[in-house]
Amino acid sequence: MDLALLRTFVTVHRAGSFTRAAALLGLSQPAVTSQIRTLERQLGRPLFLRQARGVTPTTIGDELAHKAAPHLDALVEIAETGVDDDSTFRTLHLAGPPEFTAERALPVLTELTGEDGQGFALRASFGNAEETLEGLAAGHHDLAIGTARPRGALLTATPLCDEEHVLVAAPHWAERTGAEKLGRSDAPAPEHVPVVEVHESLPFVARYWASVFDTRPVAPGMVIAPDLRAVLACTVAGAGLAVLPRYLCAEALERGDVVALHEPAVPPLRTYFLVVRTGALAMPHIARAHEWLLRAAADWN
Repeated sequence: MDLALLRTFVTVHRAGSFTRAAALLGLSQPAVTSQIRTLERQLGRPLFLRQARGVTPTTIGDELAHKAAPHLDALVEIAETGVDDDSTFRTLHLAGPPEFTAERALPVLTELTGEDGQGFALRASFGNAEETLEGLAAGHHDLAIGTARPRGALLTATPLCDEEHVLVAAPHWAERTGAEKLGRSDAPAPEHVPVVEVHESLPFVARYWASVFDTRPVAPGMVIAPDLRAVLACTVAGAGLAVLPRYLCAEALERGDVVALHEPAVPPLRTYFLVVRTGALAMPHIARAHEWLLRAAADWN
């Protein structure tokens, strides 16, 4: 079986589209289509079901991808490092949400970058959950941190940690809203405080309101900044209320720069996952980073 055909097949399987696979491979779409048809003729079985948007692998296609992908990844690794290279030094490509990756994952992994013979170079990229998983499946990343468990068997997810969300605001907003009353389990949601968020859809505030107050937020976003660290800075400056991960605002809470407007008996949580392509943990540098993050996460709260 031609390895070039297998490489094209695995790329299509990961990308979910002949068009995206062609762009990743630097080929034309007709060339990719031709290679897949050639492979299907050799196997005597269809590998993909063509749909209006992209393709879906058949059962045989899934089985072939799960068997072939780890070995092709290993061959790419050999090609990149060279067969005569005795060093175990590798490059780890990590992807995840900007705040969590910067504040928690990168400080942990940088401890491994300088270890003689066992360390690795580190390259990080940031993106939302969908972008991160698509990039991982397409082979752009080795290890991803996400807030959604991927479907299917192509990617393998391991729970990393839970993130507690806190409703916070600058002290003067707490005084105006009567934060001591909000502490009760039956307290109503604050209605007249501007909102600071990462997106116009108010994802963090809406999730908190639904979980704690069983309603939707009524105040619009006053400040929208696509980074939770910027949301925290604007909240400290008095722009309004925000829902933030506790780890991110813990120091601001301790200093009194912001205060918790509400302390529910069961705070809303969000789970983070470590995600790899199935079989990728056979590569020592990916397995080591994966294990290191899991160990560190045991002490995160």
